[in-house]
Amino acid sequence: MQNVHKYAALGWLAAVILLSEPGIAAADHRHMPPGWGPAVPEQGVNTTDFAEGCPIETPDGLSLLIASNRSGLGFNDIWAADRASIHEPFGEPRKLESPISYDTSSEFCPSPTYGRSLLFVSTRADGCGGGDIYYTRQSPAGGWSEPANLGCAPLGPNTVDTEYSPSVVETWYGTFLFYSTSGGTGNNDIYVSVLGNDGHFGPGSVVASLSSPYEDFMPNVRARDGGGFEVVFNSDRPFWGPKGQPAQGGQDVYTSSTWWLPGFWSSPTNLGPNVNTDASETRATLSGDGNRLHFGRSGDIYVSER
Repeated sequence: MQNVHKYAALGWLAAVILLSEPGIAAADHRHMPPGWGPAVPEQGVNTTDFAEGCPIETPDGLSLLIASNRSGLGFNDIWAADRASIHEPFGEPRKLESPISYDTSSEFCPSPTYGRSLLFVSTRADGCGGGDIYYTRQSPAGGWSEPANLGCAPLGPNTVDTEYSPSVVETWYGTFLFYSTSGGTGNNDIYVSVLGNDGHFGPGSVVASLSSPYEDFMPNVRARDGGGFEVVFNSDRPFWGPKGQPAQGGQDVYTSSTWWLPGFWSSPTNLGPNVNTDASETRATLSGDGNRLHFGRSGDIYVSER
């Protein structure tokens, strides 16, 4: 009953997340990372009566950002939990107050980047519709700048529907913003936007090799130490494993890789029963060193290690 209560408490965000052509295999699978171990609840960050989701580590692995409605105001806010080293559990989460978290809107899908910057999604009133991607920077004194909307289509990546899970990757040949949205089409896909010479992200385009006729949500892209890139995202696409196993149920976590962005990505692979269950697994993210996978399930946060 507690899980039912927690999941209902997530409100409209959980309902949207629960909604839920094979790509061109361009990656060299000899360089794919090893599999993931059994997922376990994240220590110190889950609650009994409220819902947690959208987990992501900071690039140094010393903080975990999450979305939670534990404030009891009926909205999701962004919270951060810290630790002294990557070998220790995270401490008690603290709320990132205004101008990041508002008492009259939901904030979720935080995505910290290098340079003390943060991308996140908000339903605040000045958006393009639904939830939009915003950008803010932290000053040396600790305060955050007023979040800036990344812009409405057709000039920017935000649309009349909700955008999810912004993930920025910088390369020597360009900066790419991956995210998911229906873009007004009614079917969520993986999108990419490119940073222009004017310093703004342009309109997004569908990443065909990661998207399908089903619901594809919440990408998180990481540059691999040995070269190339890997992505994790959640999807309710049909799946049959090498031994004929069906998809685990609901939204499952998938992975893919490429050597070049925006890529032709390898055919997405279901992460299997160590990660995926009959429940929905959502907003999976990779740690900076690639050794930890965080994701949400039924209002709690889980972690798996390579």
